[in-house]
Amino acid sequence: MIWTTVFLGGLCVFHFALTLRAEISNSPWGRTVTLSRSQTPPRHRRDTSTSTGTSTPSRGPAFTSCWLPLTPTEHKILDDNTQETGFNGDDGSYVILTWVGDETGVILVLSTISGPLNAYLAGGSSRLYRSTDYGKSFHDISHCINHTFIKEEFGVSVGPGSSVILTADTHIVDNPGGIIFTSMDAGATFKFIQLPFHLAQPITYHFFNPDYLVALSIDGGLWLSMDFGAKWTKVHDGVHSFSWGAGINLFFSCSRVDAVEAEERGDLALKRTKDLGKTFTIIHEDIFSFGYIGAFLFFSVMEDPRSPRVMYFSSDQGDTFSQAVLPSASTEQFYSILDGDEDMLFMHVDNPGDTFFGTMYTSDDRGILFSKSLERHLFDGHRKSDFTNITSLRGVYLTNKLDFDGRIRSVISFNRGGTWRQLKKPENVNCADNAKRCNLHIHGEHSRNNKVVPMLALSEPSAIGLVIAHGTVGNSLSSSQHPDVFVSSDGGYNWIGTLRGPHHYSILDSGALIVAVEAHHEGQVKTIKFSTDEGQCWKSYNFTEQPFFFAGLASEPGTKAMNVSVWGFRPEEDGQPMWVAVTIDFQSLITRECNNKDYEEWLAHSTEKGDSKRNGCVLGMKETYRRLKKQSVCRNGRNFVVTKKQIPCPCTREDYVCDYGYYRHVNTSACVRQPNTPNKTFETCLNGEEDELLTAGYRKVPSNKCEGGFTPQDVVQTVIRPCGVKPSPGPSAKSTSSVTHFDTPKERLVLILVSAGAAVIVLLAIFSAVLAVRKQVYRTRMPAYRFSNLRIQDDNNGISADLESGASSNGTAYQHDSDVDLLE
Repeated sequence: MIWTTVFLGGLCVFHFALTLRAEISNSPWGRTVTLSRSQTPPRHRRDTSTSTGTSTPSRGPAFTSCWLPLTPTEHKILDDNTQETGFNGDDGSYVILTWVGDETGVILVLSTISGPLNAYLAGGSSRLYRSTDYGKSFHDISHCINHTFIKEEFGVSVGPGSSVILTADTHIVDNPGGIIFTSMDAGATFKFIQLPFHLAQPITYHFFNPDYLVALSIDGGLWLSMDFGAKWTKVHDGVHSFSWGAGINLFFSCSRVDAVEAEERGDLALKRTKDLGKTFTIIHEDIFSFGYIGAFLFFSVMEDPRSPRVMYFSSDQGDTFSQAVLPSASTEQFYSILDGDEDMLFMHVDNPGDTFFGTMYTSDDRGILFSKSLERHLFDGHRKSDFTNITSLRGVYLTNKLDFDGRIRSVISFNRGGTWRQLKKPENVNCADNAKRCNLHIHGEHSRNNKVVPMLALSEPSAIGLVIAHGTVGNSLSSSQHPDVFVSSDGGYNWIGTLRGPHHYSILDSGALIVAVEAHHEGQVKTIKFSTDEGQCWKSYNFTEQPFFFAGLASEPGTKAMNVSVWGFRPEEDGQPMWVAVTIDFQSLITRECNNKDYEEWLAHSTEKGDSKRNGCVLGMKETYRRLKKQSVCRNGRNFVVTKKQIPCPCTREDYVCDYGYYRHVNTSACVRQPNTPNKTFETCLNGEEDELLTAGYRKVPSNKCEGGFTPQDVVQTVIRPCGVKPSPGPSAKSTSSVTHFDTPKERLVLILVSAGAAVIVLLAIFSAVLAVRKQVYRTRMPAYRFSNLRIQDDNNGISADLESGASSNGTAYQHDSDVDLLE
């Protein structure tokens, strides 16, 4: 497991008016955090508070925090296990931290600058440091890369195992290709490699095999290596973006040969190779952009320059695909995949105009049928969503919506977007008497981009039920209110106020330890706070005698470590900042290993008292976890594994969402037909076929495991009819032996009346038969959906369209597309 943290500082000299900005992105192996100090004022943000005439942040409702004193013995233990490293003489404005390998203790630190190569030649620096003890000590290993200047925007690329790639900054004119340094031993040694091309973006690893690398050159060439970069082969020209799929499937978009402009949007071809560049298959032409997430390949198509974009999805690696039942998006609108796995997708479709909101949809298990999940879903002017997957409990998602009154309010779903509700008021917070509504509202990307909070909500799969987030309590989310830190121990059902003011926080030891550092916009830090009972009580420790300006909190990914590094910088006598890292090891303070008595059996999603059969049932399953008791002060250790027991539940209407064309009635749990839907038939035309989709209005939530119980009625079978093709004429009724002629007007009138009467009788008979058949089908069948698949076109390589399919087991992958509208 690898985690990369980037601490970003400006090229200017140290400035006391400090503003931190965090940029977080995910990869299959970890997370990247970018922090910067800036003198620019914050961007204009939507004011969601009711107060006016003051710029002073106001406090939310008061709550009492529990603080315990640090004993002299505890203080000495922490002093003995705290190491401070000063990177003297290092004027790099960027510091990039990368954990390499799984529980190896190896951290690589690249200190570099942001700017062209001539800035380096004028006196900049690029140094590489390595730690083998989780950041307690560092050694300068710049000689291993010949003191080469490394590109800041490429950073340190890490992959499966202990593989590392560094990309040098080289002049394009003076060199035939770029230079990389590769390591297979977590940076102990590096190998110099001259590339036959210049990189346009960082090299991309295969999900599981570090030997397989793919790269995009500045001239649009797609290059592959099967020996960890030693040799490279160009496999295609005119490539815009690419993404690994399942197995060794590789998808990429490219310009068509006859395209006038290579960059023309909506005029790209989506191709796939399943044999590492030997043969290719054209999946679709005229695409706008594409991506890959979970088991789904998705792409937007502009079938006509004057028409809106539509979405297509494939769950079998592009062998077959169908148009998603979603509203189309004009050039002023956008699609955004919020989250997804092998079972379903969350999709945001922007509303027309500059509204800052749209509609969230959830898909079926094929990514075709989408149901409306949440209206007025916030998507602010930064093109950022507050949508968050609470990974510490299955099925929980948190986001914000922009209500009709212009206020932002938080909502949470415990059944994968089936239903949404507001968050409960924290137990230890009392709202003002005049508050009409009092709920907890969580700050997300919208607040972070406007510098209201320094961090987003945090949860980890190994810390069951634990959620840490910044929030405000009241009628809505206020941008002027001073945010505090709140903690939930049950996945978001109940909350407590735990720390006053904004903080940086991290989860250690699988949730047995939480650490936090207060966020000071203009002050220096020297104190870290920690809790062993999920934020109920805290202790504080001064980790340095010389405070410094905070830049970031860094801990090993996976939350199993018990040490954390506080990064920052302090001014030297010459006015230049010096990077500082203080690593605090809590393992010597919390020495006792947890035993069976320290754990409890906890029923997730349990909100009712008694022995109700439905208590704890979410997504058709009851899950009982073995987790640490709050009062137990011990350590889970690196061998801790989350264990749970699962029992299926009987189905209810809550296990179903309303299908396309239906909505859940306000006063009941029944799904009713939308007013503009004349009947239960929804038709779509794909590749000359018209698919008639008939539905009972209900669809089981993907990954729901309920058994028996409620079953939707009035279910019908799907019928496929030709689309836009008239029926072929039947065989000729002519006879050579007898021919009847209707020459006179009276005879022709009689013929018309007789024929019309016969036709009416036949139609009535057919209609009665259809009603009888459908009535029987309603009673016996579950909803069936079938969509036609667009033809897969082959290119000159002649590859067969009968390709292997497979579900993705690599988690999430996004291709680096220039279409930010699709992939936010």
